[in-house]
Amino acid sequence: MPSQEPPVAVFGATGTQGGAVVDALLERGARIRALVRDPDSARAGALAARGVELAHADLANPATLPAALEGAAAFFFMTTPFTPEGTEGEVRQGRALADAAAQARVPHVVFNSVGGAERHTGIPHFESKRRVEERIQQLGLDATVTRPVFFMENLSADNMAPQGGDADAALAVTMPLPDDVPLQMVAARDVGIVSAAALLGRLPDGVLTDGAVEIAGDERTGSQIAAAFAEHTGRPVTYRPLPLDVLDGNEDMQAMFRWFAQPPAYQGDLAATRRIDPDAWDLPVWLRNSGRTPAG
Repeated sequence: MPSQEPPVAVFGATGTQGGAVVDALLERGARIRALVRDPDSARAGALAARGVELAHADLANPATLPAALEGAAAFFFMTTPFTPEGTEGEVRQGRALADAAAQARVPHVVFNSVGGAERHTGIPHFESKRRVEERIQQLGLDATVTRPVFFMENLSADNMAPQGGDADAALAVTMPLPDDVPLQMVAARDVGIVSAAALLGRLPDGVLTDGAVEIAGDERTGSQIAAAFAEHTGRPVTYRPLPLDVLDGNEDMQAMFRWFAQPPAYQGDLAATRRIDPDAWDLPVWLRNSGRTPAG
């Protein structure tokens, strides 16, 4: 039965990252308040059916945010650049949420940023998250910043294609990344577990550096990623690096993959991640548990 302690507030609870936080908090018996734009939506209703309380909070109306956070013991939030407003909209999202946490006097906030945000990467959607981190610092909030590396969930049908157009042919994993460059990865599930530990004050000593932790569950080259998919599918899978110009017209993604190709890029602390989350998933475990296939 959920705890009667003050609730932990979660923004983005109907999405992948916030949903993983909700899962981890429920497993730990926490009381949860989901900040949702539409409490009558099907996704919000599914949360309520699991015992999560709902609070109306609409970024388009920032005045709704402080009230939704009133009395919360802690607050998780994340931001996204993938809206019509792009990275500037992401900065506005994050600042509004941080400001609301300050106004509501939330004792502790956890912001889910991105690995490398503090290292001046020049990647637009990394720099926007850094500006949110800076707002949190300016406000003097008691905060933990989680910085996940590349999400395993990004390895989807977009990266997998039958060679030669035959559905039964060998598969290829494709990315604009040289095969000799390892890519750190993390499962959204583990972002949820690490964030829940921070929200509940259960982080082991020594895992934070300047209030942050860069989290990762695995590190593999393209060929090693392909080998994991081959083992999972029982089909031949190869890795095919693409030229960076396949991302022409998308300066943000192009900047990110250019950064990936010049190690060290991500600097996730796998040891610290597993101190917090001993069962953090590597890629083969994620494949077994995620239900992902090359076609979906």
